[in-house]
Amino acid sequence: MKKNIILFFSSVLLAMLVVTTWASTYENIIVATQRLIEEPWMVATLFDAYFGFLTFFLWVTFKENSVFKKLLWFIAIMLLGNITMAVYALLEVRRLKGNFTVERFLTDKKTA
Repeated sequence: MKKNIILFFSSVLLAMLVVTTWASTYENIIVATQRLIEEPWMVATLFDAYFGFLTFFLWVTFKENSVFKKLLWFIAIMLLGNITMAVYALLEVRRLKGNFTVERFLTDKKTA
């Protein structure tokens, strides 16, 4: 299962980096946002994405002990979305090293 989780989050990270880079070469995000924000489905998609980001952040707040680290992860998730989420998950897999289980991945809190 560890390999599957690494493969999944590595794929998410790679795909998001590729599509974000491609989109950035096509149009500036600020210009695109000003144009797309008038589209109801774009607004709905943004709400959907950010509620997903907030849901993931709840897991981060459970795992992290430091308020400062929680704040940094919150900012990173809100700015970079699934890129940050994939990085966080991959770091969690790495932190658990050879003693990996899905249960530990989901529930082990970080120690000081």
